[in-house]
Amino acid sequence: MVHVPVPTDPFFELMQPPLDETPAQATARRQRELDAQLHSEAIDESIKQERELAKKEKNVVKVLLLGQSESGKSTTLKNFRMQYARDDWEKERHGWRTVVQLNIVRSIITILGIIEAELNGDPPAELDDNESTSQVDDTEDAPFGEQHRVLTIRLSALHGVEMELKRRLGTGSEPVQTDQPMVATPFDADASNLRRAASEFAVRSWRDVLDPEGRPIPPAEPGAELDTLSDVIFGCKDDMIALWNDRSVRVALRRRKLRLPDSAGFFLNDLERIASRDYVVSDNDIVRARLRTVGIQEYRLNFKHGPFDKPKGKETGWEWRIFDVGGCRTNRTAWLPFFDNVNAIIFLSPVSVFDQRLEEDPRVNRLEDSIILWTSICQSTLLAKTQLILFLNKCDLLRRKLKRGIQVQAFLPSYGNRPNEVIPVVKYLREKFKDIQKQSSREVRSTYIYPTTVTDTEATAVTLESVRDGVLRENLATSQLI
Repeated sequence: MVHVPVPTDPFFELMQPPLDETPAQATARRQRELDAQLHSEAIDESIKQERELAKKEKNVVKVLLLGQSESGKSTTLKNFRMQYARDDWEKERHGWRTVVQLNIVRSIITILGIIEAELNGDPPAELDDNESTSQVDDTEDAPFGEQHRVLTIRLSALHGVEMELKRRLGTGSEPVQTDQPMVATPFDADASNLRRAASEFAVRSWRDVLDPEGRPIPPAEPGAELDTLSDVIFGCKDDMIALWNDRSVRVALRRRKLRLPDSAGFFLNDLERIASRDYVVSDNDIVRARLRTVGIQEYRLNFKHGPFDKPKGKETGWEWRIFDVGGCRTNRTAWLPFFDNVNAIIFLSPVSVFDQRLEEDPRVNRLEDSIILWTSICQSTLLAKTQLILFLNKCDLLRRKLKRGIQVQAFLPSYGNRPNEVIPVVKYLREKFKDIQKQSSREVRSTYIYPTTVTDTEATAVTLESVRDGVLRENLATSQLI
């Protein structure tokens, strides 16, 4: 209803219609007034809803997991869910069996390709000048023979197993093709024209391969038995173990610079258990299982207790909304919408990659890419008030790499003559990232830095508890509830 002013209204005279107003003009004026009133009411209702939503979400903490591809974001999310969403974790346990089996089969098939190349006399690909070479020993003599040819024939059935496992997992059974430009940071306007198709099997999210009951999506053909492939894998178990333990194979893998996924050794060293018919997925198996995701994953965790038993005025505890975004350079433009109202960012930078190049852009060193990305996050006006948490991840892989004699100084000249050991390297990188944050941040803020190996679930559980309490405490302080 249009507001009608009364004589006592100070705007009474101004709101009177013109004395010479015609009936048509009066109708048009009343319609304009009605439209304006409806528009005003719509704005009031929108403001009311926003206030109600803000009040309802005062105990919601939005957390982003950021970092380059294969930095450990999804593994960190798994640790959070294992610790704080145990019921959902147990429901999904059986669904990860297919993923673990695919991990094993893909690793074995990759190794079979190396054996075939060796038997055919194909020369190794030329080593990248920017890749570490100290673990390659050209003096080792481990020729391939008839027993290796027999192994490749006996294990050829795994090619069909791989295709069926991919089909059962459904989404992403073809290599991921991307038309997205590559950018170093989500804030970049200019994009590189270099684009590469990812060759790794991928899904949009874990929910694409698990139904609500935690079972793999059933096969399309009726009557297909879930355990048929497990029987084939079990039948290949002894040959797979022989292949993985073969000295000639190990030498060829080093000579040809084959980089298997970080989790490959964990699974292949435990084939006796994992390739059995009655295999049951363990927590460590799920944490280490590699399933590349190219979409945005959102999970909600509820904390009934935090650093304080009952936040002031809150009876339902706290809800965390954790977002895991794709870290490849082709995915980073999709990050921006998630920066709105984010409370905390957990940024993962793998410390073991100082001698590696990005898969999607081999011109770029992986450590350099992490530094560029971290700097952009610290500089962002959108994120000026966001709490920053840095995981210097994959310390276990750094330790293995340094034990092989790879020199950090050869790839990071600024490291100088410091000891080529894990603790000094991590300390050096910690100070560098800390300095970048101090120099780049638009406002003074604390940054919490943790050396991590997120595949170590026990140690990570302690770290996550500290992170959880710190984030909740800072959120309370920001909300002026403490």
